[in-house]
Amino acid sequence: MQQTLISAEMRDKAGVRSALTAFRAGGRIPAVIYGQDKKPLSVTVDAKAMAAIIKVDPNAIITIKHSGGEDTVIIKAVQRHPVTDKRTHLDFLRISLTEKIKVKVHVKLVGECFGAKVQGGLVEHTMRVLNVSCLPTEIPHEIELDITDLNINHSLRVKDIKAGKAELLDAPDQIVVSVTAPKEEKVEEPVAGAVVAGAEPEVIAKGKKEEGEEGEAKDGAKPAAGKPAAGKPEDKKPGAPKK
Repeated sequence: MQQTLISAEMRDKAGVRSALTAFRAGGRIPAVIYGQDKKPLSVTVDAKAMAAIIKVDPNAIITIKHSGGEDTVIIKAVQRHPVTDKRTHLDFLRISLTEKIKVKVHVKLVGECFGAKVQGGLVEHTMRVLNVSCLPTEIPHEIELDITDLNINHSLRVKDIKAGKAELLDAPDQIVVSVTAPKEEKVEEPVAGAVVAGAEPEVIAKGKKEEGEEGEAKDGAKPAAGKPAAGKPEDKKPGAPKK
């Protein structure tokens, strides 16, 4: 594995927010170097240089030169801004090229999946990184996984993967990628007697009069001559003498 050389500047005010903001505004990322029973160092590194390294290989072996000497490290952790997603802090872990370390390696799917292309299945990439243990010089750049021959309802597990000289640390039966059958959409049948949205209501009584007509027929009709209106007895004054 190729080693990369960068320079770092020591920083005194490790936790002062105003100082950290000034570093980032000036194109530098605050970082800490730790490990191997040595004193942690607070430094800053060039943001563009680190972006180029991470883009090529997140597990690159880096030699950092600073005023206190130099350290051989790998990137252990990256902190990002929750809104802008810019890198705000880096953790560098000191390593020995002769001692195994634990790192995460990206999984890359290659090939056209038969179960998806021909059978109409869906590829589900469950594990996108794998944990491995190996010498720093034997860290895989990425783990390629060929899914060409995968059919529907088939999967590849951790135990099916080869990672060169690196030892896989994840549980052997964990599914890394699988092909599932597409879900069928259920069409609900209309319930008998249910009213369809937007449909005109059925008129039950045929020949129904318009609103107001019936009232006019009752209230506007004149009673026959000499007869009181139906349902309305003649008014009698109480106590009137008989003739």
